[in-house]
Amino acid sequence: MKKISNKIIAFCASAAAALSIVGCNDWLDVKIDDGSIASIDNAFNMRSTAIRYLATCYSYMTEEGNFAQDPAMLGGDELWDLPNRLTTTSANRVPRTMFNIARGFQTASSPYANDWASMYEALRCCNIFFENIDNVPDLKVNEKNKWVAEVKFLKAYYHFHLVRKWGPVPIIRENLPLNVSPEEARVYRTPIDTCFDHILSLLDEALACEDLPVVNPSTEEYGRVSKSIVAAFKAKVAVYAASPLFNGNDELASLVDNTGRQLFPAKSDEEKKARWEYAVQACEEAISMCEGAGKSLHVFNDYPALSDTLKQELTLRGVTCVRWNHELIWGNTQADQGAMGGFQAWALPDLTGGNRASAWGYNILGVPMKVADQFYTDNGLPMNYDASWAGINPLEVVEATVNDDPWHLQAGYQTARKNFRREPRFYADLCFDGGRWGMYGSTLANVDCNSELLFSYQCRMNGPQSQLPSNTGGTLTGYFAKKLFPYQMSINTSASPASLTTYWYPWPMIRLADLYLLYAEAVNEYEGPSGAHSQMMFNRIDAVRERAGIPGVKESWDTYSTAPGRYNSQTGMREIIHRERLIELAFESQRFWDLRRWKEAPAVYSQGIWGYYVKASSPEEYYRIVQIAEQPFTTKNYFWPIMTSNIERNTNLVQNIGW
Repeated sequence: MKKISNKIIAFCASAAAALSIVGCNDWLDVKIDDGSIASIDNAFNMRSTAIRYLATCYSYMTEEGNFAQDPAMLGGDELWDLPNRLTTTSANRVPRTMFNIARGFQTASSPYANDWASMYEALRCCNIFFENIDNVPDLKVNEKNKWVAEVKFLKAYYHFHLVRKWGPVPIIRENLPLNVSPEEARVYRTPIDTCFDHILSLLDEALACEDLPVVNPSTEEYGRVSKSIVAAFKAKVAVYAASPLFNGNDELASLVDNTGRQLFPAKSDEEKKARWEYAVQACEEAISMCEGAGKSLHVFNDYPALSDTLKQELTLRGVTCVRWNHELIWGNTQADQGAMGGFQAWALPDLTGGNRASAWGYNILGVPMKVADQFYTDNGLPMNYDASWAGINPLEVVEATVNDDPWHLQAGYQTARKNFRREPRFYADLCFDGGRWGMYGSTLANVDCNSELLFSYQCRMNGPQSQLPSNTGGTLTGYFAKKLFPYQMSINTSASPASLTTYWYPWPMIRLADLYLLYAEAVNEYEGPSGAHSQMMFNRIDAVRERAGIPGVKESWDTYSTAPGRYNSQTGMREIIHRERLIELAFESQRFWDLRRWKEAPAVYSQGIWGYYVKASSPEEYYRIVQIAEQPFTTKNYFWPIMTSNIERNTNLVQNIGW
């Protein structure tokens, strides 16, 4: 991985001092020509150096899925850990800085996950590219057009990343001259709709480029922008722009700059609805392009001889973990391989029979009870709406038999009733006391239909996966995220100590199921569940559910629920779609942002963090629900604070509400 030239960094940083820009990142891991590293002096005097500057523009891409960088992994309510976890025994522990956001420790003086400066440096680098790309003498016109489209996308993404975190931000259309006066450098925040319109305009310009391929033809370029990525991202941006947090949010009406301009201006219902109409169109166009390019919902078919249950689980885990699967539209190759491997190693439960290795197998992240409970029953319904669960105590201790589900439940072991008869995504995404876990490495082709090849998961006290008294390992809640672990991982138990082989995959920024559910959401918000697009809305959400092994929406609610026809109202359908997203995209860095843009975070966070009483050894004691933490969420938590020192330098930047 090559590094960005210091000359380029110095130029970008000094020119944007008003925004307190500092720092740099690694080069994008794409195939580039050999040659000298570009500086601002020679970056555009030939193609071989210009492509390095293109990589510089890519190098600021965010690292979703990296626990050290991505606040949506450990900074929300989807994963939880012990605040006093002992982390001194290894340098490879999962980074936990973002956990301070989840615990309410965010500050304006030194914000966590504060990449405001690096994003504006990225924007300045993109503008330098536009200013100079015509000067490259040996660059073909079609290739230049393609690069320009890529950088327009990157500029749109960097602005979107800022908006998603900080709300209205200064839009950087062109770079300010280096000799600009201090007063001219004190930029203002841009009203929220203008921010989104600028982002969408850049994406439209990128889509208009005939030289940008619909999909990249070579695996060596899969990390680079394609037209299908642009279209899919435009759909996501359009849905965000239409969402309640950004679309005429009256709660933020008091955010006004020092000229009296409202940054969240009031809107009529028709104006709000127009955003949703635009989102429907953007989603339709993206889905059409992606499906036309061969994208389809991922299904694991590599080894037909495997049991249907195992193939179903490998399908559902593979949507994230199978490298470059057919469903993946945009895979982020910037995700740090070491960080992902570190997570796979440290967050893995001990599967070696209780002899914990020195570098992995400590299972130090837990899934809160409310997240585990959001998964459906086998009838595709919330447990409290499933008629077959009426009158049943979900915490009743039950011994699993060989006739229950040997691929997911350990026969002869006692576990909670709520771990029986759940949808396939529950078992693919989670593991629990009495559950099963399969890792096959390179041996999957030789696996027959024998569930005894799976590891058993026993996390009651004194079990091999229990919470250690020393607080160095063990789940806090009783549930653990299995979804992020590829089946290609393997354990060599014959080694001493046992060794682990991890597996890298690009982080799924957008996949087809995400697009389908964005479309369903946009249609329902625009016209309700019985409008002109309703049939396609149900088709798209049902395609996701069918792949997940559960009935369609109407069949589930009309056949098995205590509330038939719940999908007939816009409110009821909204709840169904939102829950479907939370389940389908669990642990994919989506819930954190979705709960915010829906303005549902206060209600959901107020439920607190709960889990089983994991310090108990008997099942009757273990399966008591205990509160682990409170997690208040107020208006100020919707957006990041602008760092105080930035506001002191630029008095035209007004602070977000509450900070």
